[in-house]
Amino acid sequence: MSDHAYQTIAMIVYFVAMILIGLWAYRRTTDIDDYMLAGRRLGPVATALSAGASDMSGWLLMGLPGALYVSGLVELWIAIGLTVGAWLNWKYTAPRLRTYTQVAHNSLTIPTFLGRRLHDSSRLLQITAGIITLVFFTFYVSSGMVAGGKFFNSSFGMDYRVGMLIVAGTTVLYTLVGGFLAVAYTDVVQGLMMVTALVAVPVAGIIHLGGIGPLVRTVTELDPTTWALWGASTTVLGVVSSIAWGLGYFGQPHIIVRFMALESPQQARAGRRIGIGWMILACLGAAATAIVGIAVHRRDSGSLADPETVFLSLGQLLFHPLVAGFMLAAILAAIMSTISSQLLVSSSALVEDLYRAFLKRDLTPQRSVLIGRIGVLVVSVIAAILAWDANDTILRLVAFAWAGFGAAFGPIVILTLYWRRLTRWGALAGMATGAIVVAIWGTLEGGVFDVYEILPGFLANLAMAMGVSFLSTPPPAVAEEFSRAVALVEDFSRGDGTEAHS
Repeated sequence: MSDHAYQTIAMIVYFVAMILIGLWAYRRTTDIDDYMLAGRRLGPVATALSAGASDMSGWLLMGLPGALYVSGLVELWIAIGLTVGAWLNWKYTAPRLRTYTQVAHNSLTIPTFLGRRLHDSSRLLQITAGIITLVFFTFYVSSGMVAGGKFFNSSFGMDYRVGMLIVAGTTVLYTLVGGFLAVAYTDVVQGLMMVTALVAVPVAGIIHLGGIGPLVRTVTELDPTTWALWGASTTVLGVVSSIAWGLGYFGQPHIIVRFMALESPQQARAGRRIGIGWMILACLGAAATAIVGIAVHRRDSGSLADPETVFLSLGQLLFHPLVAGFMLAAILAAIMSTISSQLLVSSSALVEDLYRAFLKRDLTPQRSVLIGRIGVLVVSVIAAILAWDANDTILRLVAFAWAGFGAAFGPIVILTLYWRRLTRWGALAGMATGAIVVAIWGTLEGGVFDVYEILPGFLANLAMAMGVSFLSTPPPAVAEEFSRAVALVEDFSRGDGTEAHS
């Protein structure tokens, strides 16, 4: 049997598994709470792995190893910043957001939570945040589809559009029928595939090279600067920019929505340990893969034409073709886990934050789920149209969108959870300021403007939101709800809390 046949078998097994999980989740989804947040019944393992898998995407298996392969460990600063940001997010955002979203009348999305938390009767805040979420994530989903199409084109020689439709169709199917539960449990499988592959490849590579000693000697002989975290071209501004990526976590709706689905705020502690453990293991695996790739390829076969294929090339060299096929599937899993998460959040914004806000009346559970599924389909079709021709502009937008979400939503999420004086006008002003600063800063170059735009956008949002809030007064009920939410979090931290109710 040819290598191509083995890889095809691995892909078929993977796709069938994802669809079966979607069908299983379909039988357990009865209302909009189930469809958007799995009925808030997600355990810490599923939450942690789902957050990690939906966050990292193909960057973890291709972008990061490729950058490390070319430049050495100096490229680890972004991974360090992301890991620190993720830990802070789990520590300080997760338990309060889980509690407060239920105190705020069982809010199912971040825009809905912001509107209800600040008692914005005009719904201007919710609608604005919903539009921002919907627009950016439609492009985000589209970029994932582009990545999926390119994956099949480069790995199997398949037509780009056919590959894109296979990835889009499978992801849409399990997301549409199974909702959040399907997305979460496919993320668990995908997250385990990713970290297993990132551990297996460097371990097999070290064995292939004869041990850790020969690996270190070979890499040192080839390029001793590989091991340095600070190189000749490293600057303070560059390190600050890399670490600043971690600020983005506080404002990424597809990541922090996982916290809202936890069964209880107490589980955030276990989720943090599992999630950060997964992240550290995955990032170290990516670094080790790059190091092994340097030793193997430069010693045995010369440098790679495309550094981002170092993970794939090692998998094909070191493993049986069937196992290498599952290595390919791990990359696809990274892409699809992100698409499905962003697709569901886009649908949530369409249904909860826009449709309901304009309709201004309640829907039956069955109709809510139906509209949620229609939302998934609508966003998917628009994203597929945008992805029909591979467009690098869409891919570049992803880096901008991470900064945009982080700067527009991050400070507001933190302030809603930790500052009782925040007002709706402060939140709106801060949100707009963060987005505008990111948009302008990203077009400037040289000196301080080389700092990643999320940092100035984040700080400007924070200052504007607090300044405007001091000039206005929140409704009395806001302070009462804030005190109740904080008390519930403190009860849970002592272990004597019970489930929060609106």
